[in-house]
Amino acid sequence: MPGKNKKKDSKKYSYELSGVNIDKASNVLSQLKKTITSTFSGKVLSDLSSFSGLFQLDLKGYRNPVLVSSTDGVGTKILLAKKANCYKFIGQDAVAMCINDIICCGAKPLFFLDYIACGKVNEEKIKTIIKSIAESCSYCNTVLIGGETAEMPDMYRKDDIDVAGFAVGIIEKSAIINSSLVNEGDIIAGIPSSGVHSNGFSLVRKILKDKKLDLQKKYDWAGGKSLGDLLLTPTKLYFKIIDRMIKNKVEIHGISHITGGGFYENINRIIPGNMNASISEGSWKIPAIFKFLQDLGNIDRDEMFRVFNMGIGMVIITSPGGFDKARNIAGELGEDIYNIGNVTRGNGKVIIEES
Repeated sequence: MPGKNKKKDSKKYSYELSGVNIDKASNVLSQLKKTITSTFSGKVLSDLSSFSGLFQLDLKGYRNPVLVSSTDGVGTKILLAKKANCYKFIGQDAVAMCINDIICCGAKPLFFLDYIACGKVNEEKIKTIIKSIAESCSYCNTVLIGGETAEMPDMYRKDDIDVAGFAVGIIEKSAIINSSLVNEGDIIAGIPSSGVHSNGFSLVRKILKDKKLDLQKKYDWAGGKSLGDLLLTPTKLYFKIIDRMIKNKVEIHGISHITGGGFYENINRIIPGNMNASISEGSWKIPAIFKFLQDLGNIDRDEMFRVFNMGIGMVIITSPGGFDKARNIAGELGEDIYNIGNVTRGNGKVIIEES
């Protein structure tokens, strides 16, 4: 037989020897069970020992329900978190990138799942991220129904980590917000961002590297915050303000989450082909971080609006009367909202007029 006369190799192999520690991942999950299940509602029929998340749909009040889904990650912002060794907000970024998209059609988010991949399980790091995910889900009345932590040596370096998410929501078919509702003369309203959010970080990191910037340095224009803290400010969750507007029947004709592609690509999605979005640049205050990046990188104005949110994280198109109602609701929630432009006759373009 093959190998019959060969001396038996005494080396014992195990999963842990290959670089995967199953016990560590299981330990993290057991420690976070209370945190995760705190997001559960009576609609969750499974626990964390199940192979999948089971969610019982409550279809009362729906005649023709439609499920809405979204998936996304936090992009190369995770590399900045790694450099700063600060992961406390990355979970919110993952939730926001999915749920902020789901609410753009008017849907109510139901549940969220996370996927965390790493080279080596660092229990504290993983716990920090999942706690942030759970807190963000609770804020959005969303169940953190499941997830996966995958330890993959050789695929990732020891201290590498990546975070992604997947969300599902529901809406009545007749209530779906889409571009067919947009009319000439509608108001384009902008809700402020919390900062750079989770897009454009390949460009941000290129500037930081080339200019040899210190993430710990504090700037007067940043209110005394360090550059790292400013850039790692989490993506804003827009669920509560949009949910309040929908429940109060604000006449919303379009919603756009300003992510990768900036103003030009994202607002374009909700504008009919025979109309334009005419936006006035001076109608809101652009946060200083964007001017800082633009000056350092000598970035063209159009490129800034194509890559970054420029201080507006969510755009809403309303009827002229609907804007006043939306502004009142924003005020009740302590939020700002700006009239940043109008829908005009055109050919499907986003036009940003210089101030």
